[in-house]
Amino acid sequence: MPIDAAEMLSPDNKPDHWDVVEGQGSLFYPAYAGVSLGLLHGSQPDVIVVCHDAARTHVLGYPTYRLPTVSEVADLALRLGSRTNPNVRFAGVSLNTSSLSASEAADLLAREREALGVPVGDPIRGGPAFEELADACLGVCC
Repeated sequence: MPIDAAEMLSPDNKPDHWDVVEGQGSLFYPAYAGVSLGLLHGSQPDVIVVCHDAARTHVLGYPTYRLPTVSEVADLALRLGSRTNPNVRFAGVSLNTSSLSASEAADLLAREREALGVPVGDPIRGGPAFEELADACLGVCC
């Protein structure tokens, strides 16, 4: 059976080993959705974290394509990811809030966490919310 690039980059390993597979695309991106799906299927993730920029409202380079909601992205990623790993889970959201004030960012992180029921943290700001997201990825909380 042929091996794909994602499998070569993230081969089977010990159960306590983690590979972080980061994709720049999106399952909703008109030009690269197929690449993103191949990466999702080939890497067979155990955990999915949805990444989003709070300032972005449209698909980059496609001003007529509104961004889907984080919930829509998580739902589609889980449905498609479960084709190659039925146990894949949604750990939370990495939300870039650099365009917001500290108080606006804190409010948005709290609202999104409440709405989605998963940890939501900002990798730029760090802090307890992002630590909770990291812990959720490792399965030690939430």
